Amino acid sequence: MILVSGVVFLSEHNYIAPLMKILITGSSGHLGEALVRTFRDMGHEVVGLDVKPSNFTTVVGSVADSECVAACMSGVEAVYHTATLHKPHVATHSMQAFVETNVSGTLVLLEQAKANDVGAFVFTSTTSVFGDALRPPPGTPAAWVTEDIKPIPKNIYGVTKTAAEDLCLLFHRKHGLNCIVLRTSRFFPEEDDDKLKRETYADENAKANEYLFRRVELEDVVSAHICAARRAPDLGFGRYIISATTPFSAQDLLELNTDAVAVMRRKMPEYLETYQQLGWTMFDKIDRVYVNAAARLELGWQPKYDFAYMLKGLKNGGFPQSSISASVGSKGYHDQIFQDGPYPVQ
Repeated sequence: MILVSGVVFLSEHNYIAPLMKILITGSSGHLGEALVRTFRDMGHEVVGLDVKPSNFTTVVGSVADSECVAACMSGVEAVYHTATLHKPHVATHSMQAFVETNVSGTLVLLEQAKANDVGAFVFTSTTSVFGDALRPPPGTPAAWVTEDIKPIPKNIYGVTKTAAEDLCLLFHRKHGLNCIVLRTSRFFPEEDDDKLKRETYADENAKANEYLFRRVELEDVVSAHICAARRAPDLGFGRYIISATTPFSAQDLLELNTDAVAVMRRKMPEYLETYQQLGWTMFDKIDRVYVNAAARLELGWQPKYDFAYMLKGLKNGGFPQSSISASVGSKGYHDQIFQDGPYPVQ
């Protein structure tokens, strides 16, 4: 990154961006903090809004508070809406709380973005919206997950994120607001909520495996958001899957959901030696593959971290991690500590 006379040149994304005022919601969270750090370093004026105070939150308040949001939105040219109640909150928060934050909060932000003629509104959604669409029966092909898959949310988290996505579409169609929805896959550093997975695989082993089909590095999520805001005026609206680039193809799907190890031996046999040295194992089955082709093509996004990149780092003696991931670290989702796992599961 180079800063010259009030203009930022990002060599890795190959474009020039004028300095601007930016609103980032959820600024005390993983992605919110990463975005605040990035844009501050680039020289932008950043307003960080969150219900929790932190060094990256300038306004402590709720996205559902219209007066608070109106004050934050003044003069803003781009909004990055990352604030949300997450899947780990399903067992600890009411459905109404999810509606208030994820739906009503998004509506308030969209209304104020429209009122202030904001040029780009980037909404952080989740691949969790697909829900039960990602559960193929045993012996059938794994799900090849593109933007064409119709979401079938399986909990209030997925329902409210889907509703918020549709609000973004509505405000684009009715009011011309440029909205880009990014359905991000896993990028949290916390342990998996699946007890069997925690007991079967070392944490880094499981996360490395997931880069094949359902995980993305925080640095790449940040760059996807930057690309989305840049492309928003041209695209108007779009929904995109943000996940590491998979080495698999649609032809691998049946075998992936029956014998993923065989697929890996055929496609990336070099992984075996490294995994054996680490005492790691591959997942027996992979039931879904998130496909990021549309985001790469239409947003001009160039993710850096994939399984091959992870494997190279592991060969050199360490689990690859971006500097922004190391700086943000692990936050957890609750103030309390639970006896069985990182958070309760319903």
